Amino acid sequence: MPGSVSYEDAEVEPYMAVNPANPSNLVGVWQQDRWSDGGAHGLVAGYSMDGGKTWKQNPLPFSVCASATGLGASYGRASDPWVSFSPDGSAVYAIAISFNGDTLQPGSNGGVFVVRSLDGGVNWSLPTALITSDEHAFNDKESITADPHNSNYVYAVWDRLTDTGHGAAYFSRSIDGGASWQPAVPIWDPGVGNQTIGNEIVSLTSGEIVDVFEEIDGSFGGPASASIRVIRSSDHGATWSTPTTVAQNLAVGTQDPDAHAVIRTGAGLPQAAAGPGNELVVVWQDARFSSGQRDGILLSRSMDGGLTWSAPIQINTVPSTQAFTPSVAVLADGTMGVSYFDFRGNTPSLKTLPTDYWFVSSTDLMHWNEQHITGPFDLDLAPQAEGLFLGDYQALGVIGNVFVPFYVQTNSGSTLNRNDAYFLPPQLMPLVLTQGVTQVVSPSYAPPPDAAFHQKVHENLMRLLRSENPGWDKVREKLQPAASPP
Repeated sequence: MPGSVSYEDAEVEPYMAVNPANPSNLVGVWQQDRWSDGGAHGLVAGYSMDGGKTWKQNPLPFSVCASATGLGASYGRASDPWVSFSPDGSAVYAIAISFNGDTLQPGSNGGVFVVRSLDGGVNWSLPTALITSDEHAFNDKESITADPHNSNYVYAVWDRLTDTGHGAAYFSRSIDGGASWQPAVPIWDPGVGNQTIGNEIVSLTSGEIVDVFEEIDGSFGGPASASIRVIRSSDHGATWSTPTTVAQNLAVGTQDPDAHAVIRTGAGLPQAAAGPGNELVVVWQDARFSSGQRDGILLSRSMDGGLTWSAPIQINTVPSTQAFTPSVAVLADGTMGVSYFDFRGNTPSLKTLPTDYWFVSSTDLMHWNEQHITGPFDLDLAPQAEGLFLGDYQALGVIGNVFVPFYVQTNSGSTLNRNDAYFLPPQLMPLVLTQGVTQVVSPSYAPPPDAAFHQKVHENLMRLLRSENPGWDKVREKLQPAASPP
């Protein structure tokens, strides 16, 4: 697209899955050669057969640069990779969006596509289309989840934004291990002027599945607001409940503390994981405990499959600095693990932005063990994509009783190879053990946001939607008068 910049050799937005039947087999996916105004040249899968010690790579056939044949050859860009293993290890699935043109503008098109590997990520099928669209709709922020209890079932979910002002959550499933997929259907539509985003299917120990998402209300009017919500299905996605609200999302976004440049993070995109006994944990960025001054990492937990939720607590251990882009996983014994970035090592220099990646774990929501994963690295070297960009999400996996991060960081002093994807193999000191224990004291009460705080939340939501949909401003301008409140 005119004026867009391609950041060659810049890997961003990683995700990873561990083969439940063979934990030595790992598959990670990421965006390769990120564009400044949406998507990447292509998507790549890395696979390991030795527990992450060594990796090999294959391009995924979601775009023309990686696909000489098949549906992917019709699209110039791909984005938002996600991956999931079947419980018997017989298949691993990768999902992505592919598109052409300035989204929701004349001549644009795209869709949601799935590929499957039957050999642990070595070889991949050609894409299957779950949904396609022309200039009147844009499908975004998809994810895929293989049912951990039944290898026949695989679930895909995403938001579908239309030029009529709808942003429903759409769902498709396979009941034959990915050999075929049922037609995509909307499972929650919050109404005109509102939308879902960040949909993710999580399977509970009971066999029920839950869609965790953010609902943005007032997208086309203002000021916009957001809530983290869940809907449940007890029949493998055939029918769905009405939503339950986890909490408001009061993220204000992230900036360079010195230069004040915008940083594109996971603000507005909750991450979720299931634990034993129908436990469900959600993490997100939120500024409520600083009265809108800076985002921290918040967590809420449900012990009844998402029907009721604990009050949010802040779990990043240095609340005086911005923390962003959390990932979450839960061990079989209920230990919760969360990884995130923060700026505790920042210096006053305007030339660099030292950034670190951290991990915390807890069994009781009160006491949190902390471990340093990587850093400091210079975030100023990251690609510009509506802000400095490492990805809207990172990944945190589990091998046995150990958490294993899969993440992106910048490379020191290099603009030729700005970012790489990294995996931290199981450590001699697992990521649930540290020498010190930090007790996180989160305020029990956060005052209601005032008008200035609400405005910051609104502005962050507009940045989120603009970064996800390059044609957003034109669509909002078109629909705002009709959707604005009286």
